[in-house]
Amino acid sequence: MSKRPRIWKGSGNIFLDIGFPPEEAQSLLLRAHLMFEVERCVKKSGLTQKEAAKRLGVTQPRLNLLLKHKIELFSLEDLVSMVVRAGMQVELTVKKAA
Repeated sequence: MSKRPRIWKGSGNIFLDIGFPPEEAQSLLLRAHLMFEVERCVKKSGLTQKEAAKRLGVTQPRLNLLLKHKIELFSLEDLVSMVVRAGMQVELTVKKAA
C-alpha cells in the first residue's frame, strides 16, 4: 500500500512555504505580484515586446527576462517603475504579522 501525500494548509506565501527566510519570502511575493501585473498588462496591450518595452522604459531583452519569470533579476524598485509606466498605481499596506 502506498503512502498518501501529506497535505497542509499554506501560509499564503508560497516562497515561505517552500523554505525561504521570512524577509526574502515577503520580497519575492511582492515582486511576483508586480511581475504578474506587468505581464498581464503587456499581454492585454497587444503590443510587440519591443513596443511594450519602450512604453515600460526597459529594453526588449529585459522585458523578455520578466516574461520568462526571472524574478531574481528584478528589484521591487524596478518593478514599481514598470507598473507605474504601464499606467497602474502601486499601494503598500503594512500590518502586524499573524
